[in-house]
Amino acid sequence: MNIFVIGSGGREHAICSTFSKSKRVSKIYCAQGNAGIAEIAECVPIASDDIRALSVFASASDIDLTFVGGETSLALGIVDEFQSRGLRIVGPTKAAAYLESSKAFAKDFMVRHNIPTARYLTSVSTESAIRELDSGALGDASHPIVVKADGLAAGKGVVLAENRVKAIQAINEMSSLVGTAAADVIVLEECLVGREISLLAFCDGENFALMPPTRDHKRIGEGDTGPNTGGMGTITDDSLLSAEQTDEIIETVIAPTLRGCADEGFPFRGILFLGLMMTADGPRVLEYNVRFGDPETQSILVRLETDLVDICEAMINGTLSDMEIRWKPGASATVVLAAEGYPGSPRKGDVINGLDEATKLDGVTVFHAGTSIGANNDLVTAGGRVLGVTAIGDNISHALERAYKAIGLINWAGMQYRRDIGK
Repeated sequence: MNIFVIGSGGREHAICSTFSKSKRVSKIYCAQGNAGIAEIAECVPIASDDIRALSVFASASDIDLTFVGGETSLALGIVDEFQSRGLRIVGPTKAAAYLESSKAFAKDFMVRHNIPTARYLTSVSTESAIRELDSGALGDASHPIVVKADGLAAGKGVVLAENRVKAIQAINEMSSLVGTAAADVIVLEECLVGREISLLAFCDGENFALMPPTRDHKRIGEGDTGPNTGGMGTITDDSLLSAEQTDEIIETVIAPTLRGCADEGFPFRGILFLGLMMTADGPRVLEYNVRFGDPETQSILVRLETDLVDICEAMINGTLSDMEIRWKPGASATVVLAAEGYPGSPRKGDVINGLDEATKLDGVTVFHAGTSIGANNDLVTAGGRVLGVTAIGDNISHALERAYKAIGLINWAGMQYRRDIGK
């Protein structure tokens, strides 16, 4: 089979790497890819938002299966376009992708289908958002408030404001932070207290299969300080959720979400990502994503034993209930190595050293996120998040020990990372 992966980050490197292990795969293409992906796939110079060019390439290249990595392509309707051309593709339609591309739509959807979530208000201007904030509907001026941009913002459109003053500052700065298009509508939410968990599922429109639960570390600084990023590290471990908690999430969140999508005319097929807060009153949905997370994907897929091609076909054909998906026991961890300046304006072009030595360690895989080949044929930094150092282990401590040992062998000027992933 010829496989086509859309995207260029660490998530897509992990997806390509997983496909490369399948005996059914003869060739992998990736648009646009990166230096790490280029070692296992043919990189195609087509941007992920050029939907027509991607579909023309897939038709002309005898692509048997396309897998969409990021949210932008999905929000633009790549699945609808590919399906109209008779091309097999994994991912939700544009209508279903609205669960991620509009935070306001997602919150209203949860209310319509009695899916537990935080109280919220939506506003169409900064002035109305401040008026809503002052209404007291989400608590008094001393209460923390979550300020969200409605549109896609690469994981950076959420600000946890400690009080009214900080919330107003976040409201006023949201457009400059994520762009006016993403911040046309602002969502204000009450701040929930508990443990954050990410739970992902393969979905075929009616049936689903859960992946190992994960925990993400979004903020740039240790101790969860500083601004939000796309993600600085993740862990997976079955003990993150009890059997009882998992059953409750299935009953109160996953099942009604899939029923709601079907009832509203957009059955959900692809990867459903639930950002959850495990509160004293049970699970609450913080957000939906409609694709693999980054770097959750890296930690999850290194534990997958079942052929990803078989899973993709089951999602497309509606036969997930006939499959038993197998996972390596134990745990995994990913620590992101970022460039100087991230999450602002990252410095690019620094030579990366020590990668060969790091990848030789047992249980370690290094996924490329923002890399390229420099003028002297050196591997250099080419983005904010540069590498995802991923390790499997018997337990969390073992996986983290392996990951941080590998990190000790890697360096470039200005490299930054969190030393408290999994803590």
